[in-house]
Amino acid sequence: MDDPSQWLLTSEERGNPATALPAWTSGNLVRPLVHGATYFDRLVEEVGALGEGDHLWFTDWRGDPDERLRPDGPTVAELFEQALLRGVCVRGLVWRSHIDAMSFSARENRSLDRDVEEDGGQVVLDQRVRRAGSHHQKFVVLRHRDDPSRDVAFAGGIDLCHSRRDDAAHEGDPQSVAMSSAYGEHPPWHDVQLELRGPAVHVLDTVFRERWEDPTNADSGNPLAWVRDRLRHARLDPPPLPPQLPPPPECGPHLVQTLRTYPAIRPPYDFAPGGERSVARGYSKAVRRARRLIYLEDQYMWSGEVAQLFAEALASNPELHLVVVVPRIPDQEGAFNATPQYVGRRQAIDMCVRAGGDERVHVFDVENHAGTPVYVHAKVCVVDDVWASIGSDNFNRRSWTHDSELSTAVLDTTRDAREPRDPSGTGVGARTLARDLRLELAREHLDLDPDGGEDDLLLDPERFVATLTSRAAALAEWHAGGRRGPRPPGRLRPHRPERLSRLTRLWATPVYRLLVDPDGRPLRMRLRKDF
Repeated sequence: MDDPSQWLLTSEERGNPATALPAWTSGNLVRPLVHGATYFDRLVEEVGALGEGDHLWFTDWRGDPDERLRPDGPTVAELFEQALLRGVCVRGLVWRSHIDAMSFSARENRSLDRDVEEDGGQVVLDQRVRRAGSHHQKFVVLRHRDDPSRDVAFAGGIDLCHSRRDDAAHEGDPQSVAMSSAYGEHPPWHDVQLELRGPAVHVLDTVFRERWEDPTNADSGNPLAWVRDRLRHARLDPPPLPPQLPPPPECGPHLVQTLRTYPAIRPPYDFAPGGERSVARGYSKAVRRARRLIYLEDQYMWSGEVAQLFAEALASNPELHLVVVVPRIPDQEGAFNATPQYVGRRQAIDMCVRAGGDERVHVFDVENHAGTPVYVHAKVCVVDDVWASIGSDNFNRRSWTHDSELSTAVLDTTRDAREPRDPSGTGVGARTLARDLRLELAREHLDLDPDGGEDDLLLDPERFVATLTSRAAALAEWHAGGRRGPRPPGRLRPHRPERLSRLTRLWATPVYRLLVDPDGRPLRMRLRKDF
């Protein structure tokens, strides 16, 4: 990559001079891990290789100590307990969470905290967030005291909790969270995580340390929670971490940039006194360079401010296609839970369609072979087979301004030799990791054999879009026809946003904007409509 700053944020563009993070690191080796079962298996293997004096740091939105990471275990709590017994230093930052009655996970997160603490680790239930906000980062950092070349980290959208251990068959995790009845007893779950080696591991170590070492009390601003946590002996003041180990050596061809969201809060974070919105800025920079294809997988894809970015790219580039894969329906039932989400998604999709038309904006949802909808929890973006990102952040205002988030953007220095070698026509050339990620996801969604020589259907952007749309249409027609005859190949169906009455929009829109998709930017930035 001749000039990475064409795609990646510079330190100045990050907009947070208080952080110790570099603009990006080179010499990394990055591997996408599609599905929770794949990630959990790798996590068990790598944690099992840790020994005395090594470090295990983790952050989580929700953690279930009894979640089995393999069919026969260990559970999350057992994995950490075994590491602690070997002398590993285990530290965790877990969102304190709202109550379970609101479909959150306060009880589960407290249970994980208690189990790890009883075994000698240290976990902070962290509530340093805006009102109605959350810590949504999901990453694990594993450091080897005597051999930094073995260091590894995992970052993306997968929590250490129920429902996440699914695989390509999408039959669901036997240990499931309660969701809309449309997803069945064991909701199918689609998700992606990254495995990282090289200097980027040291960067994620620093991300953890910045939050851990921030002097603000973890229950700051919530006196009732502070009293309750004191009575339950929860850890509110983190003790010092061991000294940071040296960065791992370079080991691969990938440039990695760590993007984050932190809101503007009071008292402010020491490491981000005005917050940080590098997720929004990083995506904005990459999307504005798109010429032929933006491929997204996202849990929500709702927010006018975020959709505006894609709409402008579509309007400016008449050959650009936008492909989006989303869940068919929200995860929770009930008008108050689901309807505001429909409002946001409808606004976002309509804005993009007005800019690019139905012929260039393609939105799909996914089902398994039994016809059960698959809950798409992945947060993936691939631009022109060059820039790729996997993270905890969704494409909405909440993730880009309000909650804590972490995304990993990757530029591969390896040019891909498959035609078309330069799909964007800009001379940058397709890159192997970004293209392989898009193709791996598409093969699964279309039931294509990775060894069957069918990649010609996917490589060229125009043919890729034609293959997606034709197979999704065939599956939709099969359902409409009563499912007679053989089921067509593929798992995608055209996504049809809910049509809402004017009265419904009247009450659901303010709920959506104030509670479901709030804005964490400082007032001056909101007025400028800037991130």
